[in-house]
Amino acid sequence: MRKWGPLVAVCLGTFMLLIDVTIVIVALPDIADALNASLSDLQWMIDIYALALAALLLGAGSAADVIGRRRMYVAGTALFAAASLACGLAPGAGWLVAMRAVQGVGATAMFATTISLLGAAYQGRDRSVALGVWGAVSGAAAALGPVLGGLLTQALDWRWIFFVNLPVSVVAIAMTLRVVGESKGHGGARIDWPGTASFTGFAGLTTFAVIRADEAGWASARTAATFAGAAAALAVFVLVERRSAHPMLDLALFRDRSFTAVMVGAFALAGTAFGVLAYTSLWLQTLLGLSPVRGGLVLIPLALAAFVASALGGRLLHGAPYRLVIGGGLVLIGAGALAQAVLDADSGWASLTVGLVVAGLGVGLVNPAIAGAALASVPARRAGMAGGAVNTFRQLGYALAVAVFGTLLTGRMEHSLRDSGVPDPHATARVLAGGGARELLARVPEARRAATDHALHAAFASGLNAAALTAGAAGLVAGAVVLVLVRSKPQATAPEPEVPEPVAAVERG
Repeated sequence: MRKWGPLVAVCLGTFMLLIDVTIVIVALPDIADALNASLSDLQWMIDIYALALAALLLGAGSAADVIGRRRMYVAGTALFAAASLACGLAPGAGWLVAMRAVQGVGATAMFATTISLLGAAYQGRDRSVALGVWGAVSGAAAALGPVLGGLLTQALDWRWIFFVNLPVSVVAIAMTLRVVGESKGHGGARIDWPGTASFTGFAGLTTFAVIRADEAGWASARTAATFAGAAAALAVFVLVERRSAHPMLDLALFRDRSFTAVMVGAFALAGTAFGVLAYTSLWLQTLLGLSPVRGGLVLIPLALAAFVASALGGRLLHGAPYRLVIGGGLVLIGAGALAQAVLDADSGWASLTVGLVVAGLGVGLVNPAIAGAALASVPARRAGMAGGAVNTFRQLGYALAVAVFGTLLTGRMEHSLRDSGVPDPHATARVLAGGGARELLARVPEARRAATDHALHAAFASGLNAAALTAGAAGLVAGAVVLVLVRSKPQATAPEPEVPEPVAAVERG
């Protein structure tokens, strides 16, 4: 147990923090009812957590090199647990969004240290085994989130999707202090505060602009000003990173076409595979009337397919070029999303199954390979930065996908409702997308209820189709980029990531 104790401790925290990216999906209708949350509130409950991971991850990695990785991991886990308790006790939507942001900060401190902790704890073949297990756990977590969320929401209450983190956090902290050694980066490491601040501004303003554009209007002055602010923050980030002696992201890495293509793949991965699922879950529960558990089980084919593909792919595709594994996986994700764009007013949950399975197979291929592809495309001394960049782009892609698909969903719903003669289609579309189908039907006279119910079903199906088509197209394009630009370098020859040496006296808890 002592040999693999560090792996268990790190994977326990990793599974917990990544499952919280998607665990709220199935609970959204219950949260909306309990806290009177709007569509934008629900989007922020998902996005603020992923945004914190995306915006702070690289900076947190630099901070961990300075103050100690184990110390950072334990502090992050403690903050994550405290924020989870606050989320579970949330009296309103605004409080829950704010605490999800704090939860994301804690998760960032954990996630930024996982690979480096494993790299310091294991060498040679053991390191390969540890990183492989960590990759499998990471891939399974996001896919299993909706299933576990449904079970907890129905068996107990939606608040338990947050309360359950408390005992897991205690175990993770206790194990980490006992079996994981402390390690730090090289003496010249510095925290890139300007880079972290400017990147956070860029990611946050971009997502805010997309979420609010549907309400304020894409051509409005407020939307234009927000996008302008995001562009300015990005320009500052580029300037800061180019001039910094210790950048959190060396922009010179993007001169390598393989690294750039891998980042495109990472950006597309979570967004195309999971970005539509929040709205799919709302459709399953508020339009089809499924319980949270049944709504979660509808999505389990994706999780099972991802697990099988990950397990078999690691054996059967060992040594295959990264471009084929990742590019082919993204193409499968895109095809799976397109296969889900087949809904109409009379469709049931079974219409999604084939598409979910195909997308899951793609996720299972891409997840274990993409970090290795990033490491293989950079010098060994930049391995930690490359690993952090993969996770940053993955979370940023997910956050923006949820925002973009929500805008597409409501826009298409509004068009469909206008054609069916529903009064105030814009407001109706936003209420419907926020899980308010029952509320809308309750306002309609009995004589018109059946026709209105059919119109709502048709509108939501149309919106989901639009979002799934966009996700599918993005997956296919990203797959093509990877297939064309990533060099044909077999996995077996990829360089082992260099991990900064632990401090001279490795402390054991």
